[in-house]
Amino acid sequence: MRTLTELRDHIGDCHRCPLGETRTCLVFGVGREDADVMIIGEAPGRNEDLRGEPFVGAAGTLLDELLASIGLERDEVYIANILKCRPPGNRDPQAGEIETCTPFLREQVALVAPRVIVTLGNFATRFVLRTDAAITRLRGTVQHAGRFEVLPVFHPAAALYDRTKRDVLFDDFRLLGDLLAAGPDGPAPEPVQTALFGGEGEER
Repeated sequence: MRTLTELRDHIGDCHRCPLGETRTCLVFGVGREDADVMIIGEAPGRNEDLRGEPFVGAAGTLLDELLASIGLERDEVYIANILKCRPPGNRDPQAGEIETCTPFLREQVALVAPRVIVTLGNFATRFVLRTDAAITRLRGTVQHAGRFEVLPVFHPAAALYDRTKRDVLFDDFRLLGDLLAAGPDGPAPEPVQTALFGGEGEER
């Protein structure tokens, strides 16, 4: 695919997995197509399923606050999810659904070509970093996945009713602000772990 529009057209009215039968809207992704920051979440929730846009509920409001805390607006980043369709009852994504849907996410990463990928929660972090480590261990540390810097953080939904996680999220987004301020040629923090997102040092 040469553009995100072409990729969206290719996905079409997707029924490649059973989630196509239960969703209301496919939630492709939204934001700046050449963004320095790409944010990857888990899956659409109820509000996202109804509107066809990621992070439009309470967790989205918190995400907007987090971005604003480092001088960014939603339309300056690109936001997508591991899954493009809502799992019934907001259950966890299943392995087969992830396997079917994530080739489209890889294409989105390749087309946006961000400097930094922010992974929200366990599912996004484990997929991008190819790890079984929990988000509680990896959050707030700068990782490498191929040529990308990856910053795992708590999912905003987990912080809605937990003030401690909320405070930690704002701390971690300050680190994101520092990464962006340093620029591509600035001093890179030492990664805790190295992973390949999709191939030998490049995304697929």
